[in-house]
Amino acid sequence: MAMSDREVELALQKKELRITPPPSLVNPAGVDLRAEKKIILPAGSQKLAATLERVELSDRILGILHIRSSFAREGIIASLALVDPGFKGQLTISLHNAGESRVIVRESERFVQLTFFRLGKRSQRSYKGRYQNSTGIVKSKR
Repeated sequence: MAMSDREVELALQKKELRITPPPSLVNPAGVDLRAEKKIILPAGSQKLAATLERVELSDRILGILHIRSSFAREGIIASLALVDPGFKGQLTISLHNAGESRVIVRESERFVQLTFFRLGKRSQRSYKGRYQNSTGIVKSKR
């Protein structure tokens, strides 16, 4: 079940979840994350974007990213992955402009929402993958 705003705020207080700098907006079921830098997406283009915020999830919390609906309505499609329990770092998101007009994401503008789910039991294996402690835009390491 998704965590409510109250559960997110409690997890932040208990440091089960850390977001630095603090999130610009805690929503009823998640937090908005901002763009680290200005992104210009001409029609038909794809670019990687990093979140301004660094997130740290405990081994009891899973995150799921969503593009904010305003950008989806302008033709932005995002490749959004799970944020595994134990992940620490900035998030890199692939944005594609499927629309017919250029779209600009301003520096520090809210562009994705992160929804949290509390696991029934702690994960046995916290994230220790190649993107741990990511800073800025990180290209594929496969």
